[in-house]
Amino acid sequence: MPSVNKLRKALKVMVLSAVLPLCAVTQQPESASHRTRLYLKDGSYQVVLSYRISGSNVIYRSAERGGEQEEIPTNLVDLDRTQKWEASHDPTVKAAPVIDPELAREEAERAAHVPEVAPNLHLPERESLLVLDNFRDTPQLIPLTQTDGDLNRQTSHNILRQSINPLAHAHQLVQIKGVRAAVQLHVPLPELYIRISEENFSGDAAPVGALEVDTQGSSSRVKDPKQNSAGSQYVIVRVDVRQDVRIVSTFSMNLLGAGKMEEDVVPTKATVLPGGHWMKLVPVQPLTAGEYALIEVLSDHELNLAVWDFGVHPAAPQNRDAILPVERRKPSLEDRSSH
Repeated sequence: MPSVNKLRKALKVMVLSAVLPLCAVTQQPESASHRTRLYLKDGSYQVVLSYRISGSNVIYRSAERGGEQEEIPTNLVDLDRTQKWEASHDPTVKAAPVIDPELAREEAERAAHVPEVAPNLHLPERESLLVLDNFRDTPQLIPLTQTDGDLNRQTSHNILRQSINPLAHAHQLVQIKGVRAAVQLHVPLPELYIRISEENFSGDAAPVGALEVDTQGSSSRVKDPKQNSAGSQYVIVRVDVRQDVRIVSTFSMNLLGAGKMEEDVVPTKATVLPGGHWMKLVPVQPLTAGEYALIEVLSDHELNLAVWDFGVHPAAPQNRDAILPVERRKPSLEDRSSH
């Protein structure tokens, strides 16, 4: 039978044979996995496996001399540059992908065509005029259409040009069927958004696809567009509700910009959005409950008789064609530097 001492010796050999390979792994030279630069203040650097500050010295393991430990005075080492180099070459930190400038410009242009007017609510690409409403604490965009049965509904912006004598007495200008507009807003200060021409908004060209009708003379014939809506002024007029119709009457156009208007006429403040594709209109004063029409003033003596009608009634139901906010997934860029 083996003695107790022999068994103890055999057990020690087994334990050592199991531990030694592990020690070899933990003591593996650092050069196999990590190298960095230790910059000196004279601009040169040492390639090292590791370094640490100990008192007034920096102790490092030189990669050029097989991991031999050396030291150098701290005042000779450029620690700031050393740490910046390490941060920029850290393999565990994923570098941010580089965005192509041309793609960035294209994305900015696309965003300008469909700007965000409320959280997760963007203007659409096809509508010509929309109004920002709020129904039960939810922002909504409502499309508005021009009201005139004799005009081509397929165009985005109709112009029915009518000359007005600024000194003439008020008279009927437009008659709209029905006592209530299809669109009913719930806020007193709605924001209206008008798509404007792709050309420079200060030019003289009419919006693409616009239909212009000259109402002077007996023919009322269609002619080439000559007026850009972005160069016009816009006013909101309270209409006169009668038995089966709403009446829009003339107003003193010579008072526009003078700081005072008739009681039923509310001027708007216009702002062209970045990119020049949309113009925002905001009434200069709150609208009380009632029926209204947005009128385009083409010049100091001409109006567009194709108006946009709407009402303001806080208790009205939700509009049928309301565009609701949609949370969009943020785009992510794929890093292809390693491909």
